This record gives sequence, structure tokens and C-alpha cells, in this order.
Amino acid sequence: QVQLQESGPGLVKPSQTLSLTCTMSAADSIPMSGYYWTWFRQSPGKGLEWIGYITYADYSTYNSSLRKRTSISRDTSKNQSTLQLSSATPEDTAVYYCAKIHGSQIATMISHPTKTLGYWGPGTQVTVAS
Repeated sequence: QVQLQESGPGLVKPSQTLSLTCTMSAADSIPMSGYYWTWFRQSPGKGLEWIGYITYADYSTYNSSLRKRTSISRDTSKNQSTLQLSSATPEDTAVYYCAKIHGSQIATMISHPTKTLGYWGPGTQVTVAS
């Protein structure tokens, strides 16, 4: 069984950095090699939006619309990934999800995100407001 859990502040002030951590727990019998830490978000009334991912080789790729403000890292010793989104605005208000997506499915998930692939956390609401 694989479980992911997002954590972080639910309220961020405009211009501050939005920072979230995702922690994974998985049974040793479940092979996780080849899976990328991936982040998504869903704003009110909109579909899932891919934010970025980091591979097991620490190669990261970001949505072009968010690239200048986004950083994704990972800590293998803690089985965690961290998302940082700088200069937050109210338009960044959304439910943020972390997921583990296999590398073979990344292209599909970038163009057509769906929770039916990979392993997902329950999501965490982040509101950007003063």
C-alpha cells in the first residue's frame, strides 16, 4: 500500500512563498523505482493543472507558466518532496496534490492530468489572501 500526505500552511499572504511537503509511506514489497515526485493543483471551478516533477536522478521539469516561481526538491532519507511557489498571488489559491507518477506516464499526466494513474495524496487547500 502506498500513502501520500501533503502538509503545509493553509493560508499564505500575497507575495510570500507557498511551501508544501509531501510524505510517502509504502510497503517494502511495492517497487517504487521509476516513479517521479509530481505536483498538481486544482483551482476552484477548474481542472487539474500539472505544476512540475522531479525524477529519481534529481532532474526537475516545471510547467512553463509557473517555471520562474517554482522549485521542487526531494529528500530520499525522509521519503519526502517539497514544493515551493514564490511570489504567491490570489490566483494560486487551489487544492494542491502530490503524486508519484511512473516515468512512462508522465507525458500523459502533463497533458491530461488524471487521478486514475499513479499514487495520489488527498490534497491540501491553500488560500492566498491578506
